[in-house]
Amino acid sequence: MGTVPVYPWRLAPDGLATRRQLRAAGLRPGGQDVVAQLERPRYRRGPLIGFLYRIELALPVRPMTEAKAGALAKANAARRTCPACCRDAGYVIPASLGMCVPCAYPEEQRAT
Repeated sequence: MGTVPVYPWRLAPDGLATRRQLRAAGLRPGGQDVVAQLERPRYRRGPLIGFLYRIELALPVRPMTEAKAGALAKANAARRTCPACCRDAGYVIPASLGMCVPCAYPEEQRAT
């Protein structure tokens, strides 16, 4: 990739945008290389980095197809299904617990 110009936060030249800015405009980088980066200083930590892409080379976002929407719904349903009781918890199961809250803490659920 080589070296790229570095700009201070909010001082990037016109015609460049981050991934989020491209997405907000309905665009995607489309395989182009990073042309510059932004650096936002932080107190006692390294700076936040944002990569910049050319807006004129960006491509439109691919539309959501029925197959993609179905796969996304299936993946989200799997994230909500408790592996211990096999029920839909109604929320995404925390990775720290690995199961729904009633299965992780059964004695606390009985006390209430």
